[in-house]
Amino acid sequence: MSNEVQVVESPTEITTDLGFDVIRDLHNTVSNVDTPKSFVKNKMGTDYVEYSYMRSVADKYYPGWSWTIINTDNLGSEAFMVHGRLKWFEGGIWREGDMTAAHRIMQKRDGSGFVDVGNDIKSANTDCIKKAFNMYLNIADDVYRNRVEDTSLSEEDKESLIAEMEGLDEEWKAKISSSIENGDVEKRDMSKVISRINQLKEETINE
Repeated sequence: MSNEVQVVESPTEITTDLGFDVIRDLHNTVSNVDTPKSFVKNKMGTDYVEYSYMRSVADKYYPGWSWTIINTDNLGSEAFMVHGRLKWFEGGIWREGDMTAAHRIMQKRDGSGFVDVGNDIKSANTDCIKKAFNMYLNIADDVYRNRVEDTSLSEEDKESLIAEMEGLDEEWKAKISSSIENGDVEKRDMSKVISRINQLKEETINE
């Protein structure tokens, strides 16, 4: 059983850089969509996203997707496991990805039987498809902590640092400017760099 993405149609249209760019841009776009707080719930200290929202995002960005249950299994009387397969279209090809999930079977407190086995089976399938939506389609990356944050400086950030350097000697300007252009300075470093610039300015005044 694999969680690897598989190409299931001839990838004739994805052999160009443009095809790969389309896929990368799509996944970045979906990953950066902020999940509305009304769809984010919490259970026992863990945040999760409602299935209805994740399905609507899949419909919007990956129309034509489908979900197939490959196998199910009872893990004793404790849990029910689902092995499902997500299929979606992007960049000119159909792709597939497998996922598994298990859901606990709730028993009555007095031990006389199960509460609602049908609901537990449904929940196992829902958990499985939600994991696949997040793993393969990047839906709700912000909630499931899978979003890759862009820490690089924007042009506005760079202009701000250049303005802060006004008054520094040319040697320090060149050093700091070189670090900025080489990508050595990230967003999280800005306050430290500005503090260092101000320190250098004060040292120049006191000389």
